Amino acid sequence: MENFTFYSPTKFVFGKGTESEAGKLVRAFGGTKVLIHYGGGSVVRSGLLDRVKASLDEAGIPYVELGGVKPNPRSGLVYEGIELCRREGIDFVLAVGGGSAIDSSKAIAAGTVYDGDFWDFYCGKPIEKALPVGTVLTIAAAGSEGSGDSVITKEEGMFKRGASGEGIRPKFSILNPELTQTLPPYQTACGITDIMAHLYERYLTNSKDVEVTDRLIEALLITMKNEGPKVIADPNDYQARANIMWAGTMAHTNSCGVGRSQDWNSHNIEHELSALYDCAHGAGLAVTMPAVFKYVMNHDVARFTQVANRVWGVETAEEGIDAFKDFLISIGMPSTLGELGGKEEDIPTLVKNLCYGDGRDGTISGFVTLNEDDCTKIYHAMI
Repeated sequence: MENFTFYSPTKFVFGKGTESEAGKLVRAFGGTKVLIHYGGGSVVRSGLLDRVKASLDEAGIPYVELGGVKPNPRSGLVYEGIELCRREGIDFVLAVGGGSAIDSSKAIAAGTVYDGDFWDFYCGKPIEKALPVGTVLTIAAAGSEGSGDSVITKEEGMFKRGASGEGIRPKFSILNPELTQTLPPYQTACGITDIMAHLYERYLTNSKDVEVTDRLIEALLITMKNEGPKVIADPNDYQARANIMWAGTMAHTNSCGVGRSQDWNSHNIEHELSALYDCAHGAGLAVTMPAVFKYVMNHDVARFTQVANRVWGVETAEEGIDAFKDFLISIGMPSTLGELGGKEEDIPTLVKNLCYGDGRDGTISGFVTLNEDDCTKIYHAMI
């Protein structure tokens, strides 16, 4: 196990009806004027947005609204939000929605107090300072409600990149599993896939003697394997929804990733798919992960064999990857590039953007360092 510092100060408020506490929590963390940032659609139709606004009214906190967040959130709306926050004197950003709304909120919060272009943070500059952020989570998936991470797509060039820093870790996150019960099965399955990806990205490590975090990751993977099919079969299974929602948060606070190197190559490779085809991130990961895992398996067969034995109950590394892929298909996820709208002739563009786009040097690094040729072969394996 390697040296580490772990700091996770987010206050989590979990359970039925907890969205009514939003105003009180904003007040407790010093907010006096709020930007409510959301997508639209179900947040409005379900009455959730009205309940959140009522809680702010009750706490005596004024607010302005900015809707319109899309899956794979875009830079254009971030710039709009930064300008709005500065003009209106906003001192707290409240995200209402899933990972896209939260990631966009974090980008706005960081950009508002920064003199330069917020995209600097998505080119590697750590985020040390930002407006405080709170969340009301509606989708168990990205884990952004408990992380210091954000992913945004830059519309000029359609580069999808991540930023990190303690400055954007949420001050509080409201987690009501009831809010996820109206999600379509496909969105639910995409969320399950994303959660499992966050676990696998940490499991694929070159660090030695990390039994504690190995076991934590394995337990959460088993939870997803057991609870995922329950909510696909019965969307109103509150207890299964609750277990999945908390597993999603635990998967990405980095409590499972401390003291060990991590991978994230599957995420980097998938980001090009959702940037180019605007597919759901979880769906892209379902296609990407088995291809990546098969390609890098021989780097550490014992590690893939361990998760195959402990989580999937099979003997070999390859059987474990196949069992994972079969599970994803069983909950309704795609398994090929074509199912995402992808085309073989796009692979050179995908590889160029992945390996060289926005200042990269030709490789991506993680469990294994992958070059242009490696990435080309992985994308071809998805066909």
